Amino acid sequence: MNEMKRYCVGIDLGTSNTVLAYAEARAPSGGPLSGSPPIRVFEIDQLVSPGEVAARPLLPSVRYHAAAGELNAGDLHLPWSSRDHAAGDDAGQPVVIGRLARLLGAQVPGRLVTSAKSWLSHASVDRVAPILPWGAAGDVRKVSPVDASASYLAHVRAAWNQRFPDAPLEQQDVVLTVPASFDEGARALTVAAARLAGLPALRLLEEPQAAFYDWLFHHRERLASELAHTRLVLICDVGGGTTDLTLIEVSMRDGEPQLTRIGVGNHLMLGGDNMDLALAHRVEARLPGGVQRSRLSAASLSQLVERCRGAKEQLLGAQAPDSASITLLGAGSKLVGGARTMQVTRDEVERVIVDGFFPAVASHERPGRARGAIVEFGLPYATDAAVTRHIAAFLSRFAAQSRKALGVGAGGESEASGASGAAAGHSHAAGEDGTSSASNDDALPVPDTLLLNGGVFRAEALTQRLADTLGAWRGAPLNVLHNDNPDVAVARGAVAYSLARAGNAPKIGGGSPRSYFLVLDDPADSKPDAEAAPRGICLLPRGTEEGHEILIADRTFALRLGHPVRFYLVSSSADTVYRAGELTDLAGGDFIRLPPLATVVQPRGERSARETTVRIATSLTEVGTLDVHCIELDDPAQRWLLEFQLRREHAQVNLPADAAPARHPALDGAIEQIDRCFGSRSQNVGPKEVKRLRSQLEQLLGPRESWNSALLRELFGALWERARRRRRSADHERLWLNLAGYCVRPGFGYPLDAWRVEQLWSLFDDGIQYVHESQVWSEWWTLWRRAAGGLDESAQLRVLDAMAYLQTAAQSRHKLPFDIAKTGVADMVRLSASLERIPVERKIELGESVLTRLKKPAENHQGWWAVGRIGARRPFYGSAHSVVPPEVAAQWLDAVLVLDWRKVDPAAFAAVQIARMTGDRSRDLPDDVRQTVVRRLEAATAPRAWITMVSESVELDNADEGRVFGESLPVGLKLIAD
Repeated sequence: MNEMKRYCVGIDLGTSNTVLAYAEARAPSGGPLSGSPPIRVFEIDQLVSPGEVAARPLLPSVRYHAAAGELNAGDLHLPWSSRDHAAGDDAGQPVVIGRLARLLGAQVPGRLVTSAKSWLSHASVDRVAPILPWGAAGDVRKVSPVDASASYLAHVRAAWNQRFPDAPLEQQDVVLTVPASFDEGARALTVAAARLAGLPALRLLEEPQAAFYDWLFHHRERLASELAHTRLVLICDVGGGTTDLTLIEVSMRDGEPQLTRIGVGNHLMLGGDNMDLALAHRVEARLPGGVQRSRLSAASLSQLVERCRGAKEQLLGAQAPDSASITLLGAGSKLVGGARTMQVTRDEVERVIVDGFFPAVASHERPGRARGAIVEFGLPYATDAAVTRHIAAFLSRFAAQSRKALGVGAGGESEASGASGAAAGHSHAAGEDGTSSASNDDALPVPDTLLLNGGVFRAEALTQRLADTLGAWRGAPLNVLHNDNPDVAVARGAVAYSLARAGNAPKIGGGSPRSYFLVLDDPADSKPDAEAAPRGICLLPRGTEEGHEILIADRTFALRLGHPVRFYLVSSSADTVYRAGELTDLAGGDFIRLPPLATVVQPRGERSARETTVRIATSLTEVGTLDVHCIELDDPAQRWLLEFQLRREHAQVNLPADAAPARHPALDGAIEQIDRCFGSRSQNVGPKEVKRLRSQLEQLLGPRESWNSALLRELFGALWERARRRRRSADHERLWLNLAGYCVRPGFGYPLDAWRVEQLWSLFDDGIQYVHESQVWSEWWTLWRRAAGGLDESAQLRVLDAMAYLQTAAQSRHKLPFDIAKTGVADMVRLSASLERIPVERKIELGESVLTRLKKPAENHQGWWAVGRIGARRPFYGSAHSVVPPEVAAQWLDAVLVLDWRKVDPAAFAAVQIARMTGDRSRDLPDDVRQTVVRRLEAATAPRAWITMVSESVELDNADEGRVFGESLPVGLKLIAD
């Protein structure tokens, strides 16, 4: 198949634009090419105005969802679409992609899909659900971030195949670029989008490396001279949605530069989108009527952002005018008459963009966590917008490797006579804080060379500010590598990478930037007083190249089958040379604990063995991820891939940095007590002893509230293994339901919780046996409320439908084999309110139903907790796109505001949940409504934290997290906001 591929193709699926570049991989005759072929940018056919198609190098990564009848289908025809089916026409709502889409979106608010790439990395929403355009009206067709990304790639594929019908894009050597900081989930979703677009086989490449590959290719004939005085290159790639940072070490061998990647930055959602939004906020505040009266809807703000993007590019470009006008159109019948125009000056834009995002800070400054972060449109943008502070933090993280590359000591002094000019300048420079870098052992090692990429750096003011700031840190100017066209460099570099793999261009080496170790002496299995240092086996040494599998042949391991297993890993970026399979003391050194490798390894075939003997093999993928396989000793064809346990949506478990939680010393005794009640052997256990089991467990393990997540999941495992005996009596069933639900709460957040809840869900259809016992019903519903966070949408809908059936039967006096009154309506209401994955329409029905019930004088006041939970602005675990609309929530809030909060205890916190500020105006209630809640909270002497949550975008404390959940959360579980 490789021999048949005629072209090397690089695709930059950007936040703002999608670009395709290509080069011939073989001659048209099928023979080999001589030398390095030229790399060309593919001109993409697209609509540039209604009825007009033109080829452009950039395809704006946007979709416009037109209203029915808004556009003539004949004006949307593309060369590859049939005459009777306009491109993008779907269910009466035409979809436009590219340049025309951006023009239309700047005129009509609420119908433009933007920043799909940023949403791919946003784990607090369902990225495969139709959520874009974010905050659009209900009549606007919506699409998922994955489908939006796929549509851009499909457009590019169709344009290519129209131009090259004999060489379909899906049959070429395709490289797709991704941010270096994309996590496993975002990368997997990017690949899924490519497959949806008809591109099933491709490779991924990190964008900063692609940008450098482009520069290397253009200077391939004179690399030795161009990089003669370079030792360390910082690649700063600021795109539309992310800032990507990478360090490349340059060393000379036999007169030729050797290139090694030594550092990659963390995910940073900070880019051109943030700049456009900051400028839009400034313009919004100056609209007629003042800040409060001029607060725009999410759709109108989206339109203003598009207008500000154009003004920014104009005023920061070459030969920029002194000012530019920004016109915000009205809505509906006031489209033209309601238009408002503002003037923005060049000086104003420079203050907002240059000083706001690239401030000239000192090298010791680090990113802050300001509460006023820009978090519009539901995206979790970086809390500190200063790119320069993030660069300082990044360079600090890789200080040791940078010093080695630069040939300088900790204080900046040269360690070799051949040290670069960067080292010499850095060693004597005075920092911006007035202290001498040479006297500071922690002086920041600054690279001697800088490569900038991303559309924002077309603005000379930004390029100059960043270069000047880094030069001030270093004490000497940096060598800034020229990037002639940052808009297309990543796509061209992806092609250069393919050519480098074939030996036709320079290649960046380095392999793995870290060594990885499997922890052998798991602290969970160690005695509390053990003093032995933890040990680990090196699985993958630093520098291992991509695609090279390493088999630890001389060590074997016992792998448990059919049950949850976890492997603890640590990594080290130290320069120490390790060998694969080497036993290492982990007590000292630079070892960083990674998320555990957690999975359930299912047995293959008919075997019933509980464990098998395996060897471990590891490899580094082409995008820098670690693959770990267990290979069966007796049958090497049997392989199991272990996967990193990614945090589920908002939650993570805060484990100690240097150890897994110690096994509770009384756990074995607790399991014995559980076994007495629920074990397989018939034991003489009377009803009183069953009822006392909970208190006996607390005597052994301490108060129930102190049981941490690790202990709870161990207890759940013991209960689950004995689930078949839960029905020995009503007391047995009630107690088992109570303990199992308590031990699995909140249904997510700890390794393998998804597997645990999946097992638990298998009991739902069985229901309960003692249907005449109200306490058993209560514990049944409480169990599912506690586990709800681990149930998917379909399971939650089944739970909801089951409760609806019972309530309908009660109202219709339908004959059932048990007393409906004992099924626990109050518990069902609390469970219903906890189902955050059900559709918005069902949530609204639930909320209205609960409010109707609350009008009855005898109704339990706890129903107001349910109203607050259903109408909450920030979900506890669900996707942010599925919250109840603000206008509906505001009506529910009116019902809460008329209550006497001193007499109705849950009312105040319900109001806080409904009025809580998220920073996303598509979810937030109007400012005047939130101010009303603030005044009521102050009058009721509510906790200061509650008042702050309504007036600012802040996080819950542990106590309030428990209030949202309905009871305390496990010790060690901390929710992370969206």
